[in-house]
Amino acid sequence: MSLIFSALIPVFSLILIGYFFKRIKFPSHEFWPQADKLTYYILMPALLIFKLSNASLDSQNSFGFILSALLAIFFTMLVLMIVNKIKPTNPAAFTSIVQGGIRFNTYVFLALAGAIFGNDGLILSAILLTFAIPFINILCITIFALYVGNDKLNFLYLLKSIITNPLIVACVIGGSINFLGIHLPLVLNNTLEILSKAALPMGLLSVGFGLVIKEIKASKSELFVSSFAKHLVLPFFIFILGKYFELDDMMLSVLVLFAILPTAPSSFILARQLGGDIGLMSSIITVQTLVSALFIIIFLKIFI
Repeated sequence: MSLIFSALIPVFSLILIGYFFKRIKFPSHEFWPQADKLTYYILMPALLIFKLSNASLDSQNSFGFILSALLAIFFTMLVLMIVNKIKPTNPAAFTSIVQGGIRFNTYVFLALAGAIFGNDGLILSAILLTFAIPFINILCITIFALYVGNDKLNFLYLLKSIITNPLIVACVIGGSINFLGIHLPLVLNNTLEILSKAALPMGLLSVGFGLVIKEIKASKSELFVSSFAKHLVLPFFIFILGKYFELDDMMLSVLVLFAILPTAPSSFILARQLGGDIGLMSSIITVQTLVSALFIIIFLKIFI
């Protein structure tokens, strides 16, 4: 119970504070989108580079750790496609259901992994991001191409979405520095450390700002299918695969935590750019963010 208070409540308190700031328009409505850009392009990459470049990356079962996550994500997407075959929904809406079912909130993931598992959990999470983000991007853009048929969806668009993602770039840079044995100058290392300390608080406040509680108008069935896939189907697959690959308790716990988290706020941006159902996507993000607290409490009870 004490871990729930020490890990979960501070994280969700910051999300609620962000939503409160939105309601009172503090410091201004224009401030938070710019703050989110600062977090996404500067603060969060600084955190990932700092953690990965200084990490001890000698885990013997990292292949099974990564493969468990990627296979579980892929199987969850297949389940959603089968469900859509049995009970078809609007193609634009289905793309939002899939994004809600397989994407994850990076800020909440890193914040909780660090709070629950300490530095080792944060490092494992950063390693997972390196592979999960580009893989999920590929799957989501493929779903848009199959169901919406947007003309601008091609290999170059897919490649650009990956190589211009600052989180992927940061993970590659940090991992490369570590792998090559490069020692960053002390001044640069300390600068990255200071910037990294601001990343998660600002990210969580931005998550709160993005909530649109009063505008949840989506179909209950579509919300249910997406949230069921995210909070139950994906964790089920990831747990089974983690057991199959004989992962240690830390790895398995980080994977299950990764699976039960709400979808990414950036899902809304992709839905808007590629012709998804932005109303449904906004509702899925908000509902999953709120409901995920219950699943995280259950996770802490079982795995910690």
